[in-house]
Amino acid sequence: MKKYHILVLVSVFCFLSGCATNSDLRVLRTEMDMKISAAEEKNSALVQTESAALRKELEKTSVSIPTLRKAEADLRADITELRDQLRQLRGITESLQKDGSDLKHRISDYRELKERLDQTSFKVNYIENFLDIGKKEERPDGAVDKSPKNSGKKNGSVSKKKGDKETLYAQAYESFKAGKYDKARTEFQNFLKSYPDTEYSSNAQFWIGECYYFEKKYEKAILEYEKVIKNFPDGNKVPYALLKQGLSFLSLGDKTSAKAIFQSVMKDYPNTNQARSAREKLLKIK
Repeated sequence: MKKYHILVLVSVFCFLSGCATNSDLRVLRTEMDMKISAAEEKNSALVQTESAALRKELEKTSVSIPTLRKAEADLRADITELRDQLRQLRGITESLQKDGSDLKHRISDYRELKERLDQTSFKVNYIENFLDIGKKEERPDGAVDKSPKNSGKKNGSVSKKKGDKETLYAQAYESFKAGKYDKARTEFQNFLKSYPDTEYSSNAQFWIGECYYFEKKYEKAILEYEKVIKNFPDGNKVPYALLKQGLSFLSLGDKTSAKAIFQSVMKDYPNTNQARSAREKLLKIK
């Protein structure tokens, strides 16, 4: 376009100056037309090339946009799915936490029940097996103390009938076996008030100490066991009372007194269950 303007200016200048003829002007005009046509063709080709390039870019863009939109849609769907899964996992987690809490309570209840059963089993085993008196206590006539002061007594020496005595003692012992220690203790104390010197008296005194022991009132248990030792020195409950005194002191943390009593049991009552138990306890005391 710049060359075209230059030629026009030259032509005008030559015309005005009278230097060119009509023939020269026609030649010049022809050349200008050719150059202008060539320039227009070049510009047209350039425009077409650029248009084609733009169309290709547009086509690429038109192809990329749907792909990007589809990818975006897929990504949003994935995010939505992940959020749903996250909500489900949270729900499962909350459910597991609740179940875990319920399980903890169940385990706690189970442990408490097991502890109570173990305590009951210990009491039964201790009474029935270790002391070897279960069957005897169910039949009071088999639990007779073989002490001299009791062996010389006749059934007629008491003011009440033998049946009443046995009934009172059996009732107190049943209360003890049922774990009703406060009631059993009262019943054994009433029995001793009515029958202070019978074949069942040392047993009744021992069970009073046992009631306190199983209630973990060890100081009072020690005092009641001491009454067995002092009031019924020839009775068959003395080694039991001594052993339980030692266990009571041990439960109170008084290892020195416990050791002394265990040693006394081993010395005074050798080859007995109580002596063997005392020896086992001594070995465990540090």
